[in-house]
Amino acid sequence: MAELIEQGVARAAGAIAANAPVGWTEAVLVSTEGLFGLNITGQCTLSDARTRSFHTSIDLQDLRDVASAVGTARGWDCTRLEIRCRPSGEYSLVASHDVVSRLHGERPGFLAVLDRNYRLSPAGYAQEEGTAGPAGDPDLALVRLRAHLERRAEILGRSETLPPPVTEAALADAERRLGRPLPADLRALYLFADGSGEDACGLFGNLGWVPLARLVAANAGLREPVWTGWENNWDAVVLDADPPGTVRRCREHPAWFPFATADDGNYLAVDMSPAHAGRTGQVIQIGRDYYDGPLYVCDSVTSLLARYLDLLDRGAYEVEGDGIDYIDVMDDSDSCESWADPELRSRGIPHEVSPAVQAVLIQVNAPTSPMDLAPLATAPHLRRLELERRPVTDLSPLRDLPVESLAVDLPGGDLAPLQGHRHLGSLDLATTTATDLTPLRTAPKLRGLDLSRAAVQDLTVLADFPHLRYLALTGNQWAVLLNEGKVPPSLAAARLAERDASRDEALSWAARLGLPVGTPFVVSGTFAADDAAADAIGRTRWTSATGTAEVRRSASPGAGRP
Repeated sequence: MAELIEQGVARAAGAIAANAPVGWTEAVLVSTEGLFGLNITGQCTLSDARTRSFHTSIDLQDLRDVASAVGTARGWDCTRLEIRCRPSGEYSLVASHDVVSRLHGERPGFLAVLDRNYRLSPAGYAQEEGTAGPAGDPDLALVRLRAHLERRAEILGRSETLPPPVTEAALADAERRLGRPLPADLRALYLFADGSGEDACGLFGNLGWVPLARLVAANAGLREPVWTGWENNWDAVVLDADPPGTVRRCREHPAWFPFATADDGNYLAVDMSPAHAGRTGQVIQIGRDYYDGPLYVCDSVTSLLARYLDLLDRGAYEVEGDGIDYIDVMDDSDSCESWADPELRSRGIPHEVSPAVQAVLIQVNAPTSPMDLAPLATAPHLRRLELERRPVTDLSPLRDLPVESLAVDLPGGDLAPLQGHRHLGSLDLATTTATDLTPLRTAPKLRGLDLSRAAVQDLTVLADFPHLRYLALTGNQWAVLLNEGKVPPSLAAARLAERDASRDEALSWAARLGLPVGTPFVVSGTFAADDAAADAIGRTRWTSATGTAEVRRSASPGAGRP
């Protein structure tokens, strides 16, 4: 293991040096294991003291092997590597237990995850399931599909060849894998053809109808909610579809079966587990561009085919190359669709707010006069309210609204209107007056708090918040809780909201929270300065799990000394 670490670090340092810019004096590469694999950042210091980011063709497997070997030696579940090297050939590695992650952007500081197994559950998983039967008709769906193909052939001047149908046995196997049957109308279509094939790529509007095997594979990616980290999820809200209560408020669900796509990460899907006002087999839009929530399209694939036939009959299309480009496929005048603007962005709340509004995000460049929240009373579906640099003096208009995520500048700090709020899940609070947090103790769904911009009367009351999972505080605020032994026992993630905090300070904070920081693992040595990419390993020294050791290997000509 020692030799693997030694050689991997030396090769990585050589690759960094080989790709460094002219005039460099030091290069630093940091590697951490992120949600989607290794996160690598590199920075060089130049002779004139300027710094520059750099990219290198370093072998990622070397970094993975080093991180794995160090982690195994120390018993760490996640290892951070920091490799420094100089033109002289000197290099060093400091490997540490990756218990804190540096944050940038609007919420800088460090994040510590105390419970790596805990995830916030999407609201949609707890919603009541609809009991209305399917609206699709398998015989009518086939009639409409054939009519659709005939009309397309007339327009294009040629027939489109579809793949052979799937067998009943293949359908049964697919449904076994899916965990429930396909809606009868879509099932009938797969017994007619296995997708739209190469010719008719836009058979479902401008989207290609996917083969059955691909439907099953795409559904596999919806089996578990995608977790993109606490900073993206602690105050996230999935909005409701329109009409309200038709589709579950989540971004993925195992009962959604994607059957059409433009290969852009978005899908039409049939929903086999609708919310209370929906129908089994209804069509929804999901995918990459639907982070705020799925969209309701219509009650069935049968109705969807009627929509496309109507567009062809009305001439709402253009011939593009060898295919047809449908126009206004999502026209809300059609009876099978209903759309509403889910978000209001403005410099202030208008006197009249649409009942369809679910999110109000107001951002201004400079503080202005206090904002009146009373007009929001006409928005009974408001889920998210974010008021940046617009002070509010009275939160009482929110008492009966289903606001789940609230970010507010409340100079007076009066949280009494939020006492017992049935929906509030996260609060990002800024105050100038010392605030009493006790009204929040009775908010049953409150899971996340950011108090780093708030003055608080007594932080120790947070120990009585039984369901709090995420908490963001400044260093001084954390010191109060840690010194008093009043850290909320249910916390799964914590943020040190200090832009200029050092990593050592963050590790000290994490250790006080009870995380196993451990002693850094250190390696130093030299590579051949005249051949940075060679396996020139000089005298290498590292700190192992059992102490300090040295390994001497023959140095390549020209190698420097540590």
